[in-house]
Amino acid sequence: MAPRWSALSAVLAACGPRWAESAYSDGSTWHYDDGGGNWADIRFVSDDRAVLLGHDHEYSTTYFRSAADYFGEPETDLLASCPPWWAEAIGDYLERIDTHGMWIGFIYGYDGGTWTRADYNADDGFTSLNLPILDDRPVLKQIFDQLTMSIGGRPAAADPDPQILTRTLAECPDLSADMAQALLGGRGLDVDAALRAAHQFRRGN
Repeated sequence: MAPRWSALSAVLAACGPRWAESAYSDGSTWHYDDGGGNWADIRFVSDDRAVLLGHDHEYSTTYFRSAADYFGEPETDLLASCPPWWAEAIGDYLERIDTHGMWIGFIYGYDGGTWTRADYNADDGFTSLNLPILDDRPVLKQIFDQLTMSIGGRPAAADPDPQILTRTLAECPDLSADMAQALLGGRGLDVDAALRAAHQFRRGN
């Protein structure tokens, strides 16, 4: 997922701080949101342990912890029978359920080879969130659309070269200055911001 997530982050960062908030890494956590209240984060615990969590406000029907009382729905325990390190890794998110009303619709854990979750039947919203970073085609389309939209009153830009888009994805998260310039140069975008954003997805940063 790192090449897709970092490539999207790079292009959004190049478009300005407001866009950069939709996909970024701070080193230990990767964040994505669609601008409409739906989001997903990965919190890394070690090289072979991570927790993926998020929420789709339209389709998540797993009412976790205080969300069950708030919405008057049966609770789905997203951490039932899960290893204790899952909750430890996302303790700050769990606190924000009560302090900020930040609902969590799904929690998945990775432990060296397989993603797993608690056993439940409710729709947790993960599939409907349709994360673009799970497949090349949707993330390439999102990058294409971002680069060709009108931003800040500027007219829509010309279509990017599909080969450069593909090569950018192949390079990320180790995006080179030459490739960033080839993709973003001449569009009035911040190439340096793109490079910083992409490189944050290198493991060990």
